[in-house]
Amino acid sequence: MSLKEGLEKTGRDVKDSAKEVKHRLIAEGERTKRDVLGDDMPLGEKAKSAVNELKNRGAAEIDKSKRELRDKAER
Repeated sequence: MSLKEGLEKTGRDVKDSAKEVKHRLIAEGERTKRDVLGDDMPLGEKAKSAVNELKNRGAAEIDKSKRELRDKAER
């Protein structure tokens, strides 16, 4: 791998890592919101929050998978 390719891969890895962390923080925020508000949160809001949590956890796993695939392809 050339220096240019290595720098490009590193850049993509950093970008995907940052996106993964962002998605995981949002997912945890949704979980915490439901835990804190508990029964005070209307059922519709709870459902929407749960969907947002799942969506963000999925997006985080996709970002993680992209990095892992790049690492495997490099070998």
